[in-house]
Formats: sequence, structure tokens, C-alpha cells
Amino acid sequence: MAKTGTASLTIAELREFASFTEEEQLFIERSLDIGLGRGDAFKLWSRKSGDMGSIRAQYLAYRELRALRDAIPCGTSMEGVQDFMGPLTRVTALDLAQEQLSSFSSYRFLYERLLGARARPWLPSAFCGAAALPQIRPARRKMLLQSLSEAAATAPGWSDREPCFYPEKVEAEAA
Repeated sequence: MAKTGTASLTIAELREFASFTEEEQLFIERSLDIGLGRGDAFKLWSRKSGDMGSIRAQYLAYRELRALRDAIPCGTSMEGVQDFMGPLTRVTALDLAQEQLSSFSSYRFLYERLLGARARPWLPSAFCGAAALPQIRPARRKMLLQSLSEAAATAPGWSDREPCFYPEKVEAEAA
């Protein structure tokens, strides 16, 4: 029975990932490679001018992920909030400024994999804070903030189930 439940959750995650644009899917795959240390992102993802700088910036920002995973505050206390939200908002802003994620849904999908299920309650706040920064172009800022549904912003509770599906880039073999 548990396997059936896990399978249906994995299928739901696959469907959610498939609903993202190709640009978002590629950015999520690249970000997971960088954030989870799944190989050499420079070799795998450098295709055009500017990719090296973008990947390097992500590597530098994502160095904070390990500390963030360990610093996720308890949802019932204010203790540790400043040590967690500042760095999380900064890393989030870097990702949003790259203009590859166009919705809260794609951001949440990525960050619950980078940080784990315990970070879910904090993601709407970090997303709103980062999306509202002046470093984000005004039209993009508006689009991002409007993508956060009222349900996500005001959720009374969050699942503590860890994600099952971690997408990876699949290279097509040459014929």
C-alpha cells in the first residue's frame, strides 16, 4: 500500500515538472546538479556565452545551502529566523534574477529539493521577499509576485513528505 502511495506521489511530481516550461525544466535540472553536487555543471551545462558566469554565480551562492539545511527554524518560534531568511532570500534573489523561473510553483519545486521538506513553510516568504527586490525588473517582479496563489501564501500547514522525483538532464546519444 505504501508503495502505491509513493508511486502516485512520484507521478504527481512528474506531472508538475512536466507542466513547467522547457526553460524552467532545464534551469531546475542544472540547479539540482549544482546544489546537490551531481557532477560537473560547467561541462554539462555550458553551451553559450554567459553560461560559465551564471553557473559560477550559482556555485558561489549555493555554498550556503548546506548551512541553510541545518538552520531551518522551528515553525512555532522566531528563534533562528534571521539566520535563515536572510541567506535564503539572497540565494533565491540570485536565482530569480537569472529569469529562468517564472512562477512560485517552479521555485518551490526546486527549493524543496535543494533544502528538503522542512523548508516548505518558509518558501513563500523567501520568494516574495526576493521577487520584490529592486534587482528584479519591475515587469518580472509583477509576474513573479502574481504567480503566488493565495492558497500557497496562506497555507495552514505543509507536508513533511520529502520529494521523490529529482529530475536530471538526459543527454541524447549521437547516432
